[in-house]
Amino acid sequence: MPLDQILKCLTALCREHYGKRLVSLAVFGSVGRGTPRPDSDVDFLLVVEDLPNGRMARSAEFAAVESSLAPDLAALTKIGLHPELSPIFKTPAEIQQGSPLLLDMTDDAHILYDRGDFLRRELQKFSQKLKKLGAQRVWQGNAWYWDLKPDYKRGEIIEL
Repeated sequence: MPLDQILKCLTALCREHYGKRLVSLAVFGSVGRGTPRPDSDVDFLLVVEDLPNGRMARSAEFAAVESSLAPDLAALTKIGLHPELSPIFKTPAEIQQGSPLLLDMTDDAHILYDRGDFLRRELQKFSQKLKKLGAQRVWQGNAWYWDLKPDYKRGEIIEL
């Protein structure tokens, strides 16, 4: 599959660009599930130590990786694929604080790089919290929502 080669290149470029700061890299969404369409985004999470503050600064730091990968992505258009990179940047501390992003990653993440199994362990902890709540991912056609606590009683506080 052509996207597999893009993911290998992405991993190599991120490892080179971020060096020892790179903690984890994982794809999720349709690419992570193995069900991408020709126009699917490549949703991925980068966990990096010492990221700059703010999305714009984090995106600017990533721009060199994106530029390096641009010719490979452009080549895919010749075979009818139009993937766009959709990175999400988090520090290890931000992942440990929890995020709604982790909901879908518990089932859909495909980890490409994971120093010390950091992301795998965090997803496992998050998944255990969901299980304790009795949370369920409810599918409706090609879409879903999360019922975080099916036996929820008014006034209860749900903590992830």
